[in-house]
Amino acid sequence: MSSEAQTQLLGIGSRVNHPALGFGVITKLHKAAYDVCFQTFGVRSIGKDYADWEIIEALEAEESVTFTQAEKSLMKILHDWSDLLKPIDLGDKWVDGTMILKPGDDSLKSKEIPIDTFFHKIVMVRDRLRVMEQRINSTKTMSDEEKVNLQQYITRIYGSLTTFNVLFKYKADHFRGEKS
Repeated sequence: MSSEAQTQLLGIGSRVNHPALGFGVITKLHKAAYDVCFQTFGVRSIGKDYADWEIIEALEAEESVTFTQAEKSLMKILHDWSDLLKPIDLGDKWVDGTMILKPGDDSLKSKEIPIDTFFHKIVMVRDRLRVMEQRINSTKTMSDEEKVNLQQYITRIYGSLTTFNVLFKYKADHFRGEKS
């Protein structure tokens, strides 16, 4: 790494990849350190002179940051790096509904599950697949061919989940697989 990159002052919202802590975003500047929010390890202080991380996106450091700017940075961080995504609405006709799983053998008892509980699990699967896609795309240890192969596999998983699109209120939230 060049000495210029080592002395570069990073601003709030800058994205980095630490060799031990993984991907993170600078959330606060101190006199001699950055507070960095890492995906897996939370907020850690890293000295401003630390040079072993990869700078993914450098934002200019400002003298002061307003609450609004910090809020925008945090929203960008949560959107780009988290599996905390916007709420997804269940279709109106399913609200307060029950899903009944009835075994083929009449001697066995049926199982009832609130549809909103089942829907929440489906949305969690979708959101975690999206986070997995992001992590695959940002990894440095895979070749482009390996990344494409895994992306195609995830696309096929989305296709398998299209059966559950009937539960979503908005078409924009649907699963989408491979186009025929």
